[in-house]
Amino acid sequence: MTGFARHRRSGRVIAAFTGFEADLLRSLASQLVELLRNEAAVPQDARDPFEALMDFGGPTTEPEDPVLRRLFPTAYPGDEEAAAEFRRYTEGALRDGKAAAAATIIDALEEAGLPAELTEDGLMIDVELDEPTAETWLRSFTDLRLALATRLGIEDGDEAVWAALPDEDPRSQAHDIYEWIGYLQETLVDALTQR
Repeated sequence: MTGFARHRRSGRVIAAFTGFEADLLRSLASQLVELLRNEAAVPQDARDPFEALMDFGGPTTEPEDPVLRRLFPTAYPGDEEAAAEFRRYTEGALRDGKAAAAATIIDALEEAGLPAELTEDGLMIDVELDEPTAETWLRSFTDLRLALATRLGIEDGDEAVWAALPDEDPRSQAHDIYEWIGYLQETLVDALTQR
């Protein structure tokens, strides 16, 4: 994988993934979609008929999962009522948007030829994205990195801790994936800023 680049003639954003890389990226995006869609959001009863009509019955409390708490932080930490109202009106749409962005990665990889079951060694997946789709991937990379950082407990300034882990430590391997997503994100930003 060489990262993302801007195609000179078409202006589209391109990348080539090995089959393993594409399958890993699809798996990460699938896990994110599953997490976003499976934790039950507890709606508040809407007493106002207009609110009931407009379906503003979203969750009013923080998600239980730490990754979801990181993806949907409390908007008003000092004001529980305002935070609950903000969450009720926004979290459902935000979850749907993040899940749709992750699904865009899955769809693009499969449209580029990634099979449902990866059985072939040496498979290369060439992805070509228009600018809006590339921007969607970029947003999803941010979500994937936040999810991985939360699960792993990565904090600013702890690079030495991660560098000291032996290669066979599963946390080291997961951290490598976190770094790889960061690399993809960085090259995608560079490609999008090229004209």
